[in-house]
Amino acid sequence: MEEVILVTEQDEQVGSMEKMEAHRKGALHRAFSVFIFNERNEMLLQQRALVKYHSGGLWTNACCSHPRPGEDVEAAALRRLHEELGFTTTLTKIFDFHYNAAFDNGLIEHEFDHVYVGIYSGKINPNPSEVKDYCYKKMDELSATIQSYPHKYTAWFCIAFPKVAEWLAGK
Repeated sequence: MEEVILVTEQDEQVGSMEKMEAHRKGALHRAFSVFIFNERNEMLLQQRALVKYHSGGLWTNACCSHPRPGEDVEAAALRRLHEELGFTTTLTKIFDFHYNAAFDNGLIEHEFDHVYVGIYSGKINPNPSEVKDYCYKKMDELSATIQSYPHKYTAWFCIAFPKVAEWLAGK
């Protein structure tokens, strides 16, 4: 049974709950999103596997998930990056955000999301149970596509992307 860490809006841990129950109830829980860039500053995107419990087939950042109870957020991000895309790289935390999104299947993502970035240009070995496809995209091209076709992207990606773009522009 996989559990998520329940938190307050200030990311203070208040307990844990089985993952699907948390998503059915819309309980606020800790999460992370990893954004990876190659040496040309193109962003790595993954298309979620069709069998995912929500947002299957949608495009999103390199990886995202939840730390396990007792697991450090950055360690969880590195673990999931390897589990989903078959590589690890140095990650840097750049910001947090809180969001709440309901899905057609009745599940709710209510997350305090820790956002990390990293640089990687090597071989990618996607896990087919997690990832249907992947690609690198230029930031301006991606921004235009998100504005024209937001329904092709995950809810959290559409929220986090402008913040990541702002961080990248300020580097």
